[in-house]
Amino acid sequence: MFGPRVIQVEPLVSARGVRGPFDYARPDGCDVGAVVDVPFGRQRLRGVVTGLAEDSDHRLKAPTAVSDVSLPPELVRLALWMADDIVSTRARCLELLLPPEGVGERTRKWAEPVVPGDPADPADPWADVRLNANQRALLDRLPDWAGDDLPALRRLEGRGLVRIEERAHGRRPDHAQVGGLHGDGRTAPPLNPDQHLAVGRIAAVLADPDAPTRERRLLLHGVTGSGKTEVYLQAAQRVVDAGRTVLVLVPEIALTPQTVARFRRRLGETVAVLHSGLSKGERRDEWWRLRSGEARVCVGPMSTVFAPVSDLGLVIVDEEHDPAYKHDGDPRYDARRVAAWRATDAGAVLLVGSATPRPESWASLRRIGLPRRADGGEMPAVRLIDVRGTRGALHPEVHRALADARKAIVLLNRRGWATWMECADCGHTWECPNCDVSLVLHGGSSASGRTRGVLRCHHCGHQERPPGRCVTCTSVSVGQHGLGTEQLAEELPGHVYRLDADVRDRSSVLEAFGAADHGILVGTQMIAKGHDFPGVELGVVVDADATLRFPDFRSQERTFQLVAQLAGRAGRGAGAGEAPARVLVQTRSPEDPSLRFAARHDAHGFVVEEIERRRTLGYPPFSTIVRVVCEHPDEHRVQAAADALIVRMPQDTMGPVPLFRRQARFRRQLLVKATSRAATVAAVRDAVAAVVDDNAHRGVVLAIEVDPR
Repeated sequence: MFGPRVIQVEPLVSARGVRGPFDYARPDGCDVGAVVDVPFGRQRLRGVVTGLAEDSDHRLKAPTAVSDVSLPPELVRLALWMADDIVSTRARCLELLLPPEGVGERTRKWAEPVVPGDPADPADPWADVRLNANQRALLDRLPDWAGDDLPALRRLEGRGLVRIEERAHGRRPDHAQVGGLHGDGRTAPPLNPDQHLAVGRIAAVLADPDAPTRERRLLLHGVTGSGKTEVYLQAAQRVVDAGRTVLVLVPEIALTPQTVARFRRRLGETVAVLHSGLSKGERRDEWWRLRSGEARVCVGPMSTVFAPVSDLGLVIVDEEHDPAYKHDGDPRYDARRVAAWRATDAGAVLLVGSATPRPESWASLRRIGLPRRADGGEMPAVRLIDVRGTRGALHPEVHRALADARKAIVLLNRRGWATWMECADCGHTWECPNCDVSLVLHGGSSASGRTRGVLRCHHCGHQERPPGRCVTCTSVSVGQHGLGTEQLAEELPGHVYRLDADVRDRSSVLEAFGAADHGILVGTQMIAKGHDFPGVELGVVVDADATLRFPDFRSQERTFQLVAQLAGRAGRGAGAGEAPARVLVQTRSPEDPSLRFAARHDAHGFVVEEIERRRTLGYPPFSTIVRVVCEHPDEHRVQAAADALIVRMPQDTMGPVPLFRRQARFRRQLLVKATSRAATVAAVRDAVAAVVDDNAHRGVVLAIEVDPR
């Protein structure tokens, strides 16, 4: 074998203390991206080849197996960059990129006729063959045949008239569309002037391979209903026609079906989908369709950014403001930042879109505007309702509006029936034994008023029966407090559809509401995310102050986005003569600037003011924040690790401070804010490595998040 004789392998282990790569003898044909099984101490581990070398100072062992799975070299580069950028491990980042293990290839029997004589002869090829009517009909419809025809086909095979073999048969996800999808989708509709200008500007950048990186990063800022999806489709069509590939990211799995349906109806079978809601077999087969080049467009939530496509030409991030693009578990990556890296690495165009863009995007990307709705309709009128001094969940004006509306959407960002239970006599509240939080009541109360259902922790999943009396003072005066979506759905009039994290089949709920002539959709913030429902006359935000009360520098941004996005669901596709749509926002802070800007649909004014506020206070995008959380079941050990970490962290680090106990683990948090991202991340990386290498802190989990959301 010629060339490098050593492969550098990163073993796929979760421990931070194992830092590769490690050298092994190179098998024939083994290259960067190959997945191999290697001896590692007394174990056999799976690993990924991350580099090649001419020689090694060690006596080398050879891999025990080389998989047929391999990653494109550009994805290996991505994983190595990610590990450094977010202070994770290379192994954890590489594992994100691989298809599911333990899923074999699916096959099916395939039958094709063996035509006697000259197959080009236009005469009946079966004229001289003795066949009954059923056999002739079976031959005529090959290769389409049902499994119960196999015995008859076997008899024809014995006569040399049919060839039967096993062939790979891919598992394809169900791409059923949801309500709100109109037209045949195959032909691009006429563009309005704003869309035409936007497509032209994007096409010019796509056609200029020498454009600098900054010119190739675009923000499509369009009001809700402005036709951003059609702009995405036409841009993607140009890239596919040029022979390159496209990634399309959406913030939620529930939004995937409608987006996939639109792209498949325009671009056909070249569209694949990847997300955690698919079976392992479906994910494996879609991954291979993309890896082989059979599929050239991938649509899905944030993990789509790791699709194994080559020759990437366009990366689309829809609803780019959504915090769902930030991964909760380690590695804590931001799919928007990863998307930007992939686009830059491939020389592709990054196109992110939102009606309520983040200040970070507004400040750093070239902006393309869609200031009007595509159908020419007006944005709904938004009214802020001061509910100070009002009893009950809904203001009387909201009650009347819901009774009169044909279709409405009601947002309450709290799931469950009641958010906590409390004894009226002694004040005891029911908390999770594993987490320092109140248990949420799910399932509600019976018609007699008796509490039923289950108390549940939203952090660890602990469940217990609701109490009949207080465990502290034995009083029976146990009350429910705090309204959740389950209880609100029971109290609303008419046909109600509920959508929150407790609903399993969210796509079916969206489809049913979209197809309904009347009804109310009630749910948490996921109902405000990119859905396109015609005929919604009314939007309601029950508690607009919920996000304002969070002790977070992004609370104003989140409040503005939530109200503006919910308002954008109303008034779409309104026909002539229909009453104009409206939005009612219940608040105890009607003078708050974020609500005032949202009521005017003024994203430009809000973002400009928010950027200046952050400039003054030194918050992102004018700084980088890094958070480190230490976790362990023993409080003394977690405190010791936090104390060891703080002396190694940058000088302006705040903490350690206690966080609430979660999943029976004590936690301490350290926070650093600095202007230099690279230097700060490097300093945190070194500090974490030093603590991980100290046996005194073995078992303490360190969770690092760069620019937490």
